[in-house]
Amino acid sequence: MKVDGGLGASLAGVGSAAQEAEQAGYDGVWTAETSHDPFFPLLLAAEHTESLELGTGIAVAFARNPMNLANIAYDLQQFSKGRFILGLGSQIKPHITKRFSMEWSHPAPRMREFILAMRAIWACWDDGTKLDFRGDFYTQVYSCRAPEGAFPRGACVRPAPPSRPGRRSGRP
Repeated sequence: MKVDGGLGASLAGVGSAAQEAEQAGYDGVWTAETSHDPFFPLLLAAEHTESLELGTGIAVAFARNPMNLANIAYDLQQFSKGRFILGLGSQIKPHITKRFSMEWSHPAPRMREFILAMRAIWACWDDGTKLDFRGDFYTQVYSCRAPEGAFPRGACVRPAPPSRPGRRSGRP
């Protein structure tokens, strides 16, 4: 069994809070996208810890596009040396349309396609697969990021299934 905890959004104390969680024996810490960005605290936590798993539970997928989120997740995975877990959620229509000013439509098929688009982007970066993703909601056919040995092969994150936000497949 793994024991995880939450990580606050106050950036000033995140590094020390993550160190305390690691020293106390926690397996991981999670951030949520409520009133703050969920990724900045995890970047600081990665800098101040060595073994703690770091995850979003959840980051709002539809407030972003697949390329933007693929970049953020890939960089966090690389910086944390493989400890980042991307948990995604769709949020509700009023938040997407009124808070984030983004389009809302068909959340389940859109989430599936979002994840498939990110995986296509990561495959392009990881092994040079030609980026040619064309779906009903997203089209990703160009990436200016070249791996050039900058990242270890297979370094990309594997997002959680959309029906299980903030959790990894196979995890209780």
